[in-house]
Amino acid sequence: MNKIDRYLSGLFWVHFLGGLTVFATIFIAIDALGMMVEYKDVGISTWLPYYGYGLPDTIYRMVPVASVLAIVFTLTTLGKANELVALYSVGMSLVRICAPMLFWVLILCVVEFGVGDQVLPNFAKHKNFVFYNQVKKNPTLYSMVKNERIWYRSHDTIFNIKTLNAAANKAQDLTLYYFNEAWDLIQMITAKDVDLMGSQWLLHNGSVTLFTEDSSFPLTSQFKQKTVVMGEDSKDLGATGNTSEMLSMGELSQFIKKNKDAGLDTLRYEVDYHSKYSYSLAALVMALLGIPFSVSRSRSGGAMMSLGLCLGLIFTFWIFYTSSLTLGNYGYVPPVIAAWAPIVIMSALAYFFIRRVRL
Repeated sequence: MNKIDRYLSGLFWVHFLGGLTVFATIFIAIDALGMMVEYKDVGISTWLPYYGYGLPDTIYRMVPVASVLAIVFTLTTLGKANELVALYSVGMSLVRICAPMLFWVLILCVVEFGVGDQVLPNFAKHKNFVFYNQVKKNPTLYSMVKNERIWYRSHDTIFNIKTLNAAANKAQDLTLYYFNEAWDLIQMITAKDVDLMGSQWLLHNGSVTLFTEDSSFPLTSQFKQKTVVMGEDSKDLGATGNTSEMLSMGELSQFIKKNKDAGLDTLRYEVDYHSKYSYSLAALVMALLGIPFSVSRSRSGGAMMSLGLCLGLIFTFWIFYTSSLTLGNYGYVPPVIAAWAPIVIMSALAYFFIRRVRL
């Protein structure tokens, strides 16, 4: 890097780190206020580790926001001081001026992908542990935050689930064990497939086995469909199943394959899988979007104008991106298109506007 590149990089990092700090703080503060209102009996000693484990994810989410803010404020600052004109006069194009900043954004994208794949799942698990053990004060729910080989006790019943798809409210290979007050096994119910409907579970293709003192052999009968009423605490099973944030790319891919082989719906997980790739490029796309607008308005307005421009770009991209993922989750578009269409379209728009910039 020459002196100009180092100067531009310095401006970029000052604005990036400042924007990241401000937006991450605002995000955590708003979320914390809502959580503290909902869980009034939870002390600060619990919230500190909860948001400590959640901080990496917040930073991960705010990197694209800070990137567009850094690009816009850097170019606006250069324009206000007529430094852009000076750079143009020595033969530097807009692309060349932005090259060192885009280089750093690209590095951030690579780091984001690695952090999202290898680091965030572990922090998400610790955050969930704090949430279920210290915030909700129901540690048994944390044991259900997984997708296979689930064991759980509900009053006088113990059940085992081999595979859980929380997003679809379905489970496979369920075994229910019922005990009397002396903890003698009195009944066992098995089912191949289960629809989780709150505290009422609809069982398909299973059997009921009764254990009585009057008979030395258990009595077994088969059924095609059967409804059982579970304990009030069991209705949260679907809500506490494993989420994509707690899985690495490899684990999520295996989870999708396993559920597909079992005939379960994996649409939402496939969208999440592809969005892990596409979101890692969101910072680069948003930075590219900020270039033409910040240059064209570099002589008008001030810091508030630049901030308003950033917020407008962030809002536009985020609405488009989340809307596309929602369409994918409901099956209106394939998962790959749902995750990548906003990135491709916004990149094309950024290229179009950059080409039309009048220096």
